[in-house]
Amino acid sequence: MPSSPSSSPGSAPCRLEWRPSRWQAAAHLLFALLMPWAAIASALPAAAQWPLGLLTGAGVAWQGWRYVRRAPQAVLIPHGDAPAQVDGQPVDALALHDRGPLLQLSWRQRGRRQACLFWPDTLPPQRRRELRLAIRARPIPRSPP
Repeated sequence: MPSSPSSSPGSAPCRLEWRPSRWQAAAHLLFALLMPWAAIASALPAAAQWPLGLLTGAGVAWQGWRYVRRAPQAVLIPHGDAPAQVDGQPVDALALHDRGPLLQLSWRQRGRRQACLFWPDTLPPQRRRELRLAIRARPIPRSPP
């Protein structure tokens, strides 16, 4: 008896949801805690080490707080020439960059370049494969003359 394929068929759209990664949030917290010691170990004047270390630590913590509060994004990559969509809005120049355990999906929307980073805790291996296959199945965009 033939076994059914474990991956989705080529004509099925790829639907993903990006959400903030707990690993990246933990990295923000760790860096925020380490910033004062990094400032002390630097060649800054002694009077500026602690204030700048605390200021940079607060800045990193604020960036982490903003990151964690980001709303999830729904990504739809249809088969064929139909435009990909992020949160129901069509996007152009969809590209996937494989960065080892991280996947960066980037696109252009309303003239602005945007991206989302998929960490291993937000996208399991089978969904990572599905995303890679969906991007490879897209037609190659032609640049305007």
